[in-house]
Amino acid sequence: MRRRPRDTRIPWTTLVLAAVAALTAVLLAPVSAAQAAPGRSGESRPVYSYDRAVRESVWVDIATDGDGDGRSDRVAVDIIRPREAAEQGRRVPVIMDASPYYSCCGRGNESQKKTYDAQGKPVQFPLYYDNYFVPRGYAVVLVDLAGTNRSDGCVDIGGHSDIQSARSVVDWLNGRARGYTTRTGGQATTAGWTTGAVGMIGKSYDGTVANGVAATGVEGLKTIVPIGAISSWYDYYFAKGAALFDDGPAGLADRVMSSEARARCQAVQRKLVQGAPRNGDWTPLWSERDYLPDAGKVRASVFVVHGMQDLNVRTKHFGQWWDALADQGVERKIWLSQTGHVDPFDFRRETWVPTLHRWFDHYLLGYDNGIDREPTADVERAPDRWSTDRSWPPRATRGTALHPNAGPVAGVGTLGLTPAPPGATEVFTDDPGLSEADWASRIDEATPAKAGFTTPVLSRDLRLSGSSTVGVTVTPSTTSAHLTAVLVDLGPDTIRDYGARGEGIRTLTDRSCWGSGTPGDSACYRQTAAETARVGHTVVSRGWADLGHYADPAKGRPLTPGKPYTITLDLAATDHVVPAGHRLALIVAGTDAGLIEPAPTTPRLTLDLSRTTAHLPFVGGYGAFVRATAGGHHLAPGGPGTLVRPHGLRPPALDRLPS
Repeated sequence: MRRRPRDTRIPWTTLVLAAVAALTAVLLAPVSAAQAAPGRSGESRPVYSYDRAVRESVWVDIATDGDGDGRSDRVAVDIIRPREAAEQGRRVPVIMDASPYYSCCGRGNESQKKTYDAQGKPVQFPLYYDNYFVPRGYAVVLVDLAGTNRSDGCVDIGGHSDIQSARSVVDWLNGRARGYTTRTGGQATTAGWTTGAVGMIGKSYDGTVANGVAATGVEGLKTIVPIGAISSWYDYYFAKGAALFDDGPAGLADRVMSSEARARCQAVQRKLVQGAPRNGDWTPLWSERDYLPDAGKVRASVFVVHGMQDLNVRTKHFGQWWDALADQGVERKIWLSQTGHVDPFDFRRETWVPTLHRWFDHYLLGYDNGIDREPTADVERAPDRWSTDRSWPPRATRGTALHPNAGPVAGVGTLGLTPAPPGATEVFTDDPGLSEADWASRIDEATPAKAGFTTPVLSRDLRLSGSSTVGVTVTPSTTSAHLTAVLVDLGPDTIRDYGARGEGIRTLTDRSCWGSGTPGDSACYRQTAAETARVGHTVVSRGWADLGHYADPAKGRPLTPGKPYTITLDLAATDHVVPAGHRLALIVAGTDAGLIEPAPTTPRLTLDLSRTTAHLPFVGGYGAFVRATAGGHHLAPGGPGTLVRPHGLRPPALDRLPS
């Protein structure tokens, strides 16, 4: 016989009381953007007040005596964080930008600097990170690198002091380093208000520091967002021995250090001069400032942003960093624009800020918003026109060997799959007054300063994605020589004008606002638009080398005139589609005016075509090149069949600052 079930219904009075209690708990519970359930979009919400935020300064001991005064250096850390979260006892994650530029040069398109009130309390936090993210439950921490602004010590251009300046702050945020309420006092302070989860972000030098700190494997650093950042300081100043910039790290240090640091940091300045000789040799100074060997220590996810026409921090930096991280299985995302050295806030603002927001929400707050499952790469194909890829480079990318061959006119050859016969050569004489724009504009003419080689007119689009190399064998007529290899898309196009002052953007007068502000720290920034140019050719990638470093990248040596030498030029990473109807060209020449310094002599160079090969990363590999060139034809050199009259776009006038 079945038993009658018990009556488990709850009396209605009990239900009412429970509902009232639950509602009261909800109404009285403190709200935290860091811990509240995400909305439908999986995003933190602006529930905290910006004007009431805690603004404070802390000096963190970096356990380094860079200025040799007998005491450990302290770096200044300016912090803004939601006051309500602190009052509720809720902890928040941190967005950090460590920089040498907060007092000397400023940050962003409007060159904002830190400002303080009469008591030294921070008022303006440069850039929009504080305005946008503090109301959403983040703290924003801006660090003055040692030797800059209000910090002790000496700036050392990517060396131990720079990296330790930021790493120590991550340690302090996680309870592993000492912080003080003043620069010289003994009153300690802790960061009990944070979860210890840190995301570092920054453009150029700032992003470089983020790379370097990530390469230490410091615990608590969850993600980095390096924008136009350096991965090896040697590659910022040299390309296989060829000098790219004329003042070296000591000159940069002199410009960014505080006035008081100049007096106490002379010994560090001497080390920077002595350790970075202008002969292009690799020294221990460069080993300390090369983050690639330590890519295996990186625990943080990495969101790379770079302009493919960045002639300040060239794209080799992101390419080799990206590849090194791939070897270690690091979670990565990448944006590649057509700009020069420009922040994504200024070339794709309306998409960038929400994307960055979701990135930080996922890696610092733990929201499962799907950004880690979205396409890895966004690539700008034309001004303001973007495509995406599930992985980067795409999985179908394969290296393909292309060979130059002589044509009917000296210096105007072909580029294809067939190696040149033994004994085939081209000859050119270095002209330090000519640049890649000059060479490309006369690609179909026999000019004495370059050797040019072109594919047939393409019948299909051909995409390059990744890094290239060009191995050459050349015989110089003098004891020194510099070399350049350039890939060029020959055909008309409208591109971002990276050679203009704005390097692809034009700054407008109207403003858009991103977050909350105060009278001393506005959230509104001048809008920008794409600055475009109609061109007849587009330089896709470049690489340079000093031939004297043929045997050892660490040590150059004089050449023997009349003797052949073999060297490989590393061409910077890119992602470019050469469209049907265009041609792809390889140019080999000497000094690339405006981008590398000339060699001590002006050589005549004989290029051995049978021992010269370009290894290019085509999406679809060998087969894609075959299909794209099937049925194509070469144009008559210098004749009426020349495809276009290329636009003489020149590289921008660089300010010699990785800013």
